[in-house]
Amino acid sequence: MIREAYAVVMNPSRNPLATLPRIVTFQLMTVLAWMWSAVFSLWIGSLSMFGPSVGVHMILLVGVLITAEIFARASKRRLSE
Repeated sequence: MIREAYAVVMNPSRNPLATLPRIVTFQLMTVLAWMWSAVFSLWIGSLSMFGPSVGVHMILLVGVLITAEIFARASKRRLSE
């Protein structure tokens, strides 16, 4: 159940942004990562945590997207062979 809920939000091929071009999805996910970094920073009451939170979210988001792109290209290559 938790994995399914996570995938609906974080998996760009399953969330509501799936119909948009990949670059637009990436841009919107980046904006959402910044927004949630701010929300959690303010929620814990320390604006000084905003920078590290944004950094960690960006590293995670970029890593996931690079991995997804590599997997997608490998899958397409395997199908064309």
